[in-house]
This record gives sequence, structure tokens and C-alpha cells, in this order.
Amino acid sequence: MAISIHTPIQDAGRIDKRILPALKRLGIETVRDLLFHFPSRYEDFSNEKKIADVFLGETVTLRGTVEKISVHRTFRKRMALTEAVIRDETGNIKAVWFNQPFIAKNVSEGSAVLVSGKIAKGPGGNYLQNPSYERVGARAIHTGGLVAVYPESWGITSRWLRYLISQFIGLRAHIKDSLKDSVRVRNQLPLLGDALYNIHFPKTKKDAETAERRFSFENLFFIQLRALRERGRLKQNHAPKIPLDVSLIKKFTASLPFPFTDAQRRSLWEIASDMAKPSPMNRLLEGDVGSGKTVVAAAAALLAARAGYRAVFMAPTEILARQHFATLEKFLSPFGVSLGFCTGAEKRADRADIVAGTHALIQKNISFENLGLVVVDEQHRFGVRERAHLVKNGSEEIPHFLSMSATPIPRTLALTVYGDLDLSILDEMPKYRKAVITKVIDSRGRADAYQRIREEVLKGRQVFVICPRIDLPDPNASATKRAYQQKLLLSEVKSVKEEYKKLSEGVFKDLRVSMLHGKMKAKEKALVMERFRRQESDILVSTSVVEVGIDIPNASVMMIEGAERFGLAQLHQFRGRVGRGADQSYCFLFSTEDGIAARRLRAVEEAKNGFELAQKDLEIRGPGDFFGTAQSGFSRDLLKGVSDPELVRAARREAIEILRADPALSDSPEIKKRLAEFEAVHWE
Repeated sequence: MAISIHTPIQDAGRIDKRILPALKRLGIETVRDLLFHFPSRYEDFSNEKKIADVFLGETVTLRGTVEKISVHRTFRKRMALTEAVIRDETGNIKAVWFNQPFIAKNVSEGSAVLVSGKIAKGPGGNYLQNPSYERVGARAIHTGGLVAVYPESWGITSRWLRYLISQFIGLRAHIKDSLKDSVRVRNQLPLLGDALYNIHFPKTKKDAETAERRFSFENLFFIQLRALRERGRLKQNHAPKIPLDVSLIKKFTASLPFPFTDAQRRSLWEIASDMAKPSPMNRLLEGDVGSGKTVVAAAAALLAARAGYRAVFMAPTEILARQHFATLEKFLSPFGVSLGFCTGAEKRADRADIVAGTHALIQKNISFENLGLVVVDEQHRFGVRERAHLVKNGSEEIPHFLSMSATPIPRTLALTVYGDLDLSILDEMPKYRKAVITKVIDSRGRADAYQRIREEVLKGRQVFVICPRIDLPDPNASATKRAYQQKLLLSEVKSVKEEYKKLSEGVFKDLRVSMLHGKMKAKEKALVMERFRRQESDILVSTSVVEVGIDIPNASVMMIEGAERFGLAQLHQFRGRVGRGADQSYCFLFSTEDGIAARRLRAVEEAKNGFELAQKDLEIRGPGDFFGTAQSGFSRDLLKGVSDPELVRAARREAIEILRADPALSDSPEIKKRLAEFEAVHWE
């Protein structure tokens, strides 16, 4: 059978059927998928030397002959040890591989080989530790120069992927380029075939960078194209025209126990102006923790209710949904607005003007007449189809949409990922809020931190203790993703229970310690939170379930165990759970690691606000890790180009120009086809 880029990977030959599930986990189902499985980094094996010239600690490539090779097992751990003696004209050196006995079959005595790796020191002198290897004569893909290292899965190594890709890389000539020649030339981008070869098998660092830039541009181009088309689709829909009632807004702001910031006034004006138009608002309200997003959204909901329309507030968790309900009730009850609540277990929507709830709101059996506004917290994607779920059958209008995010995102990243959303930014904190004093605590400072916690409790304050997220080593080895997630959850619960026992029976046995975790039933969680809210417990030990939106003004300490296991944005969210009252608050980051982990925690300690921290996070980890697949649906590859503002601007410029000249993309069939594939993979 002739193999093409569309051939299913199981029919391409050389593939053991047992690893097909692992390939699928990597997104590899066809030969084309394999060729577009890009390296995450490169090993630099370009330093080729003679054996006599190597020194301890350097990474080198050696060319020589295998004099001897043997396999034996270590006495203590019964580990297979493969040892080879490699000689060139200047001397010999031992190469050692751990738990890879098959190498003795692949590399025979007398064969000429290339080996690349790090020089280590052992009892018998210097040796090559776990080097890459291949026979001299074949095209070198595992040694010498830059060698690709790929995202891997159980049973699939980078060496195996390099070999497999090398067998099919010739098929790249049959893949049509989705970028027009004029776009490529204007932006100095290589041909698809050249870029595809050089991203897998670059001769130089510049080859790899040029190829990566081309694919980054292409991904950014399709992100922008999709966002601009989504904007266009929304403009074709009708939405309720909700009048901008200035006198009502003035009454609302005057009723609050605190003054609006200038940023809140500006954002509310932008939102209200959008809602007064006949086309649907599609806006992201982005602000630091505690910057007052909910009260701005409440004002928008009040405008909708007074105009005769209904509004819904959707939150990712029941705890946060209940808190939204309480906040709306507090702010809006003076205005005679009726409120409802809806979750999977509880439905009190009836004819309420404004309904708070979870994603149960978009179940098939729930719909709303005269729906004017949808507010979604920490869930950025909510398109026409999701809005249609909420609208009563027969309505020709779709509601206005406001997304709220307390995860500050650098502007370049926000404009790229949320190109279909208009952006309102709350970049100003209320004057009455004090900055949370943040400290990274090592083992020597633990006793002092415990003492500070005790002092705060004796003052009548309360404390959050967050247990570390559990990272199990091999998620792909689990039978199913669900089984892995269950295992992960159970590990986190165990961590919380152990911490709870340590604090309640030991360190703080004289204080009231409670516990919260994801395995508890919704009613149990709600009861624990309500008791904490009523100050019936002093310390709450929890998983990250308290990350978003929990509002306990009396809490003044956030203590995070294993802080290096969390992302910077998540740590900032935790920190935002304290400092919500008038008292000075503290955030203690307990760490057990140094290096990059310590650098990241210092960034949390030093950053003045979430936007500054987000920029640091982007610089330290890169956009793929910063944003996270779970939040965005994007892969690391898709977001690499975001760090280059000029590349972002160039991609957006080209997308605008193409749609201006050809809105339906009828003259660009390859772009149209690629866009459809892109949307199916990254946005469903």
C-alpha cells in the first residue's frame, strides 16, 4: 500500500500496535500528525572532539570504534548496566547506559559509531553517561549537531520519534503550504517543506529558529483569522438594546460602601456603551484579584434588569456561584431586583431578574426569556452556540456577553488569544486595600511563620492553609485519563488529610482547624465554608478549591505548602483570598526547592500587582506554560510566538488584509481548509 501524509499511523508500517494508544495521547493519528509533532527543545551535540581532549562535565560528540561491549547487573539494585569501550586514534573511553540492555544488540564490537553525551566521573575515571549513539555511515539524526527532543509518552522516546519521522520526512513535499507566497515573502518566512525538515533535523541553531518562527507565525495568523471571523459572525447577530441609564448608575455607585476607582468607571462605561448597541457585546473584563470586577458586572446586570431583560452569572464552581449570589444580593437588594440560583443540585431560577449558578445553567432543559446579559467568571470562551443554549426557542436575539478574569494576562497575549473579545482592564486597586506582605519561607523560617499565624488567630483573624498540588510521575501509564485524574485527586486529598492531622493534633492543637477537599460532597463543602465564614473555625486546610473568588474578609494569612508546585498565576489567586478586609495580611510561600522554582517564588514575593507578575511568569516559563492547556485549549507550540510582539502584529495585519480583500476566503481555498482544521482541533 502506498503511504501518504493522510495514512493512519497504524497502517504506516514499523508501528507496534501496543503503542498506538500512547501515540493517540500525543495527538498522532496520521503520518501528517507525526510530521507536525514538533520538538520541545534540542540537545546541542555539535561539540565533536577527540577522546584525549575531553574534560569532566562537558557535552561532546565522539567518533570511534567499539572495542568491547557487555551487559551485567548491579549487585544492589539489580539494574542492567551496558558498558562499551570506544577508541579513536588518541585513546579510549567507556560509555555506560543504565537499564538499556538492548544496546548490546544494536552496537556490535568492531563497529564505527558516533556517541554524544555528558562526560561524568566514576571509580574507573571519566566515562560517557547514557550517551545517544548511532553507526557511522547513516545520516546522523541522534548524534552530532542539534538533536530534537520531543514531548514523549509512555513507551515512546525521542529517539524512536526521530527515527520514525526520518522515515516519512520525504512526504513533506506532498503537503500544501497554507501560507500564500506573498505573505511568506513579505514576512521573510521559509517554504513549508524547508521549515518542516529544519524543525526536526536542523544543521544550525538558526535553522531551527527560522523554522520555529515560520510555524509560530502560521499559528498566530490562524488564531487572528479565527478571532476576526468570529467578530464578523457576531456582528451579523442581533442583541437587545439596553439603554445606558446614567442616573441609575449614579444611584448604584452612591449606594456602595466604597467609592468606584477610575478604572471601574471606565470599564463600566465601555460595557454599558456596548450593551446599548443592537449587536452583541463580546468583552473581557480583566483585573487583578480584588480590583472590583464583580461589582462592575453587577452594575451591568442592574442596567439589564431595569430595562426589562434578564441576566445570568455563571461560575466554574458551586462555592463561587454561591458567593456571586451573596454579593449580588448585597449590592442589588436596595433596587428591588429579584435573584435566583441554579446548580446541578439546586434550581431557584423561576422568574428571577438575575440568576447566579454553575454550568448547569446551559443544560438543555433550562432556557430564559428576554435574556439580555451573560456574565461568565474565569471561563473565557462562550460563543454563539453556548449563548443559544440559554435563549428561549424562537428568540431572534442573542444576549450580550461579559467574561471576567482575575488572571492578569500581558496585553500581547490577551490580544492574541482573545482577539475576538474587546478588552476592559481594571488596572487600579481600591484605595482601602493594603498590599499583602508576601514571604518565601524555607525550613529555617517555618517556626517563625507558625508563630505569626498563632498571633493573627489570637487577634481574632483567620488562616487559609493550601496543600501542594500532587504531580504524579507518569500520567500516561494509567489505563485512562479519568483513572489518572481520580488517582491525582485521591493523592491531593491524602495530602490535605495529612496536613490537617499535623496541624490539628500537633502544631495548632489548641486552635480550631477545619478541612476542605474535592472529594467532599457539595453540601459538606458549603457547610465547611459557611462555618469558616461565620468564624467558627480559625484555620482552613484545603486543596486549590479555594483558588478563585472565595471572600472571607476576616482571613489575614494565606499559607501555601509546596508553593513551587503551583503556577505563578495560581499563587497570585491564592494570595488574593486574603487582604480583603482593613487589616494587614500575609502570604507565606513554603518552598522545598531552589533554582528556577525559587526564582519563580521570588517573583511572587517582589511583584507589586498581578500584571507585573504575569509579565515575569511569561518571561520565566514562556506562554505555553503560563497560559496552560487546561485554560486555553492551546498547545505549547501554538503560543510560542506570543513572546514576539512584532510577529503578533504581522500575523494580525496579514489576517485583516486577507479578510478585507476576501471575507468568505473563496479565493483562498487552502487557507479556508486549514482554518476549518484549526478551529476543529483547537476550539471545539
